[in-house]
Amino acid sequence: MSNFIELCLQGDRLPEEIDDYVDAWHDGESTAPLHVFLGMTRSEYNLWMMEPSTLPFILDAHRTGQNAVELIEQFNALPMAARAESSKKALALAHWLKEEGLWQ
Repeated sequence: MSNFIELCLQGDRLPEEIDDYVDAWHDGESTAPLHVFLGMTRSEYNLWMMEPSTLPFILDAHRTGQNAVELIEQFNALPMAARAESSKKALALAHWLKEEGLWQ
């Protein structure tokens, strides 16, 4: 069975459907840890749990083979990003996760 991230990248799921996938996990559709069931690293899962608006960055990271935090940093370097509060929160959160040893 494909995980949520793979299904999104294949165009078979929308990012907005992640809660349905989490519900399926809670209903016992897998014995794997939730982050594995979703197709995320533990670090990506921690980032998403703390700031759900990071999901597009996580998807892009899987699509491009980059790190989600690097993508957030690149986004923040764009002039329009100066007004985007959620990406700044996501970056601050990622730095905090690293400091706490929760980011690999």
